[in-house]
Amino acid sequence: MTSTIIYTGNLRCQATHIQSKSIIETDAPTDNKGKGEKFSPTDLLCVSLATCITTTIAIKATDMEIDIANTTMQVTKHMLSDPRRIGKIEINLKFPNSLKISEKDKTILQRVGNTCPVSKSLHPNMSIEITYNW
Repeated sequence: MTSTIIYTGNLRCQATHIQSKSIIETDAPTDNKGKGEKFSPTDLLCVSLATCITTTIAIKATDMEIDIANTTMQVTKHMLSDPRRIGKIEINLKFPNSLKISEKDKTILQRVGNTCPVSKSLHPNMSIEITYNW
């Protein structure tokens, strides 16, 4: 088991990670009857994609003796209706200015990022735009 989840009322859930006991709370977004005071489930899907991309890049970068610490990500979610779903996720990765790597290494790391497990788990009709700022 990965987690336990309880619906706490008022369109909110609380998920507890079994191994670490860390907690994530969700709230429905303001455009769908929620207060938008916490991440929505669709927000978490987008965040999962961005962190998976960066984590898989970091794993490969470590093998290549490249440190990508302090890389930042900006995530933008675009919702569609009928049916309500995520239509597009935009991810903008910004690597530290101090990072000096070859074009070949950049290509390798981008290919790894583009094939992270979360991206391979999403529906192919979902548009994913990743921008790598080296």
